[in-house]
Amino acid sequence: MKHAPQIALAAQLKVSKVGIKAFQKVGAFVKPTTRMIQTFGHTATRARVEVDEKQLQSLLADEALSMDLSLEKGYVILSLGEDFILGAGFYGQGKVRSQLPRKELRRAMFQLSTALIVPNCSAG
Repeated sequence: MKHAPQIALAAQLKVSKVGIKAFQKVGAFVKPTTRMIQTFGHTATRARVEVDEKQLQSLLADEALSMDLSLEKGYVILSLGEDFILGAGFYGQGKVRSQLPRKELRRAMFQLSTALIVPNCSAG
């Protein structure tokens, strides 16, 4: 493999950055990126907020979720159930607001609707 012509061509490239952007500074906070959360969020043990389908619908409608969490003001990881990591939310003043890009929300809703429809199809 190390003598493959593609390796020789790739070795000539100058790489300026490698990897995924993990965090960015937003005001007084450090915000994890959606990709970072979706890749590593399943390992989080704190600042993780599990939402159900109804709450996800509210987030899709740009509504804040009222929640009394024992967390400091800042970014949280949003998950649909235990297993489906959505991305970032912001918790402050007893409310969680979505920080998910619109396309991520649409993808999550599509995957949710597919997961809900497929089991019903096999039952009949």
